Amino acid sequence: MTEKLFYRDPYLKEATARVADVKKNGGKTALLLDRTIFYPEGGGQPSDRGWIEGENFRMRVEKVYGKNEVWHEGHIEGEVKPGEIVRLVLDWEWRYENMRNHTGQHLLSALIKGLLDADTTGFQIFESHNKIEIDYPGELNWELIFEIERKTNELVWGDLPVEVAVYEKLPEELSGNLRKGLSQKVKPPIRVVKIGNVDLSPCGGTHVRSTREIGLVKVLNFYRKSRKLWRIEFACGNRALKYLDGLLEDYWGSLNEMPNKNRPLLERVGELKDKIERLEVEKDALRKELWEWKEKALLGNAEEIGGVKVVSHVERAPLKDAQAFAVHLVDKNPNIIAIIAGDNYVIFAKNRGVEGISMDELLKEVLSRAGGGGGGREVLAR
Repeated sequence: MTEKLFYRDPYLKEATARVADVKKNGGKTALLLDRTIFYPEGGGQPSDRGWIEGENFRMRVEKVYGKNEVWHEGHIEGEVKPGEIVRLVLDWEWRYENMRNHTGQHLLSALIKGLLDADTTGFQIFESHNKIEIDYPGELNWELIFEIERKTNELVWGDLPVEVAVYEKLPEELSGNLRKGLSQKVKPPIRVVKIGNVDLSPCGGTHVRSTREIGLVKVLNFYRKSRKLWRIEFACGNRALKYLDGLLEDYWGSLNEMPNKNRPLLERVGELKDKIERLEVEKDALRKELWEWKEKALLGNAEEIGGVKVVSHVERAPLKDAQAFAVHLVDKNPNIIAIIAGDNYVIFAKNRGVEGISMDELLKEVLSRAGGGGGGREVLAR
């Protein structure tokens, strides 16, 4: 069994350990240690990162997993042997931001439970943000989300103590006060995280000592996943600032590209949409005018075969536009067949009044000689 030093002191950045076992996993190496400062993935919190160093090797720890036996996996340079004493170095920035975000999630979920009586059913930390899923049949809107966010940050700045207690069996008075009931899958020892008088939850993750260390909780987005399930995306600490920096860079960069650079951006986007809609109307009118001139020219050069006018044309337009013109041409003109070819397509179309020939059969005949693939129906094939 691996001794979990991160539970004794989550702020421990370096330590020594003994290598208990070594195994290869594809192109990577996994080390089993007798003790570790590396948190293994679990409970929505990703595993720690860092380095393990020995006399003749150095390994970049990329993944940590396991419960009783904790394995450390990554790419190794050099050679490591069981029994060797090694030095563990934590990627502290990664760990500390995970601690801040995990503790922030406790506060956010507690506020949501208190205000909406909605349980958090899922939680996960990502590189740039986090997500929770809440069981709530009502409606969420930005006004309500901002109110939850504001109250959460009041708790953050209230400098509430974050305490962890470990139990072999939860006392009844404690069990009844948990934010969410304890799953039967949870086996002793049971770690319970208490944040002031705001939250009391069983949790196996790592947390900061005080809510003020969280810095900031910022909700980034929310949307309904199903009838009773909402997903809320948020970030804490430096990740919140980094996310907001990216949004502001994108916002001001987008606004700077506008003809009218005055904020708000939403109004400028509305102006562009109106302009695009007007241009689309003009474009459609010009397209129809072009089609009329092209139609006259093609009909003037059409070859008549058995009383049917056959129009053939080499087109520069993409397939979608060429097909739209072909349909327009045969629908407006009775007793006509159109054959239109482009760089990588050919279209056969006929007026519905033309009998005795199927465009689909005609295409099959051409494909049998020229190769390629396609299909269609009696009046249109490509």
